[in-house]
Amino acid sequence: MPPVPDTPVPDTSEIDLDALRARYARERDRRIRPDGALQYRSAAGEFGYYAKDPYTPRTEREPLTDTVEVLVIGGGFGGLVTGARLRQAGVDSIRMTDEAGDFGGTWYWNRYPGIHCDIESYSYMPLLEEVGYVPKWRYAPGEEIRRHAVAIAETFGLYRDALFHTRVTGLNWDEQTDTWVVETDRGDRMRARFVITSSGTLTQPKLPGIPGIETFRGHTFHTSRWDYGYTGGDQDGGLTGLADKRVAVVGTGATGVQVVPHLARDAEHLYVFQRTPSTVDVRDNRPTDPEWAASLRPGWQRERMENFLAVVSGEQVETDLTQDGWTSTARLQRKMISGALDTSVSAEERERIDEIIDAQKMNQIRARVDEVVDDPETAELLKPWYRYMCKRPCFSDHYLQAFNRPDVTLVDTADHGGITRMTEDAVVVGETEYPVDCVVFATGFEVGVSGVLSGTLPVRGRGGQDLLASWSSGPRTLHGFYSNGFPNLFHLGALQNANSVNFTHILLEQAEHIAAVVAEARKTGARVVEPSREATEAWARTVRETAHDNSAFQAECTPGYYNLEGAGLPGGFSYSPGPVAFHRLLARWRAESMHEVLEPRP
Repeated sequence: MPPVPDTPVPDTSEIDLDALRARYARERDRRIRPDGALQYRSAAGEFGYYAKDPYTPRTEREPLTDTVEVLVIGGGFGGLVTGARLRQAGVDSIRMTDEAGDFGGTWYWNRYPGIHCDIESYSYMPLLEEVGYVPKWRYAPGEEIRRHAVAIAETFGLYRDALFHTRVTGLNWDEQTDTWVVETDRGDRMRARFVITSSGTLTQPKLPGIPGIETFRGHTFHTSRWDYGYTGGDQDGGLTGLADKRVAVVGTGATGVQVVPHLARDAEHLYVFQRTPSTVDVRDNRPTDPEWAASLRPGWQRERMENFLAVVSGEQVETDLTQDGWTSTARLQRKMISGALDTSVSAEERERIDEIIDAQKMNQIRARVDEVVDDPETAELLKPWYRYMCKRPCFSDHYLQAFNRPDVTLVDTADHGGITRMTEDAVVVGETEYPVDCVVFATGFEVGVSGVLSGTLPVRGRGGQDLLASWSSGPRTLHGFYSNGFPNLFHLGALQNANSVNFTHILLEQAEHIAAVVAEARKTGARVVEPSREATEAWARTVRETAHDNSAFQAECTPGYYNLEGAGLPGGFSYSPGPVAFHRLLARWRAESMHEVLEPRP
């Protein structure tokens, strides 16, 4: 189905695009640092304590040397939905592994006050009908989502053979037995016929490389490992331990926007250290309407998920079932997230219209700051000056309001390259010291760096071939799932396939695809699942030739993880026609060409 033509050319009489571009460029240049992404440090080595599990005690066990049919690396939603679909396909021998102490992935680790999902829960929380649950809120709080992850694991019997607090440290293909030898940091040396990696990209915290961070004598922690023993309270707030504390929060992205209102309310004084303000639109969260929930019919979630995905991907739909901040800005999202484009106008005209619509949206965002924030100087600092999708959009009905409190101080660090240094008892910006008792790092994660891609999980296939070495000139997969030379190994994620803001839907489609391939291999008695070298080369060409070039857009953006801190991200790593088109492609391939990856037994 062709994309629907986008909205008519909007009124431009009150928009000076030249002046706006100049302002955006000045704001970008104020924040560019020569060290780029190297300004951050990993929560490893001497800073490894920032990544330790504060929620579940580690239980000692003996190493395992047994064999399972399927081993899934990762207990977040990707691993969970894959395990569920495999179980539905009749696979009994499934082992789940995760570094965390339980299922949940990012929702296991992130339990900070105020945490919610910004995607509507009815589409975001997968397998609702299978589990028999309707979320209590339109945008679910983190604990509700974490408990749903547990419910999925219980419903599909995934606890049965799960290994927690276990990091897989090596995968080696044994050609004599057609199995993977799986090594872990617990001394395990297991075997598995199939291995599926879903180790996630929002679990490993990153820290700012602030000089003197190690000399600070107060209390520090990362938001993804919240220390309720120090702060008191829970995800709903009530942080009584901060009543006599001066608290600094570093970071004003999606996490900072959610946690700041609670810290503002409960700390003696809160300092918010900001490099770049986020866009903060209306959230308008509300409880689920019981009458609406009672009216739902079988298949309702699939319909809603597919409708949301189609709208934000630029596909033709008759009705927007969600009608929220994401679906209303669908056209703007396609600057960073692939999807169908309006081909009824030229590329130049499409870009001009997009820029005008973007400017109108950003003017609304900035006007809201003036409407909400009382102090004009603070309001100016909170206004975002960049294109809408330069950073992940945020939604809150409480964040901007927090800056009207007399006990909240906004510290803008843009002209100083971020925080200058830390002393034993203060955070320093320029020459100004801010004495604090506690520093909370809301500085995000090592996005897009799974164990496989970072090399912390070495993979050696046929003849000892190293996976990363074989990808030295770029990833070589078929549809993003499997590679030649690495039989029976599947990857979940956004590499050489498609992406969208509702990533759990993407993962669900991937899980269903993998489960279908594994089921067919079991049914036909195939020896291994492995694409040919020609197939992976052909797919790499397809991805490259269909790629949308967003480099100019990224270059204009203020630095952040979307553009690798201003360096820009290389193209050709996702299927630019978008997820709806990609899912159609996969369905056709399963119906017509699945035999291409199934190697029959001799």
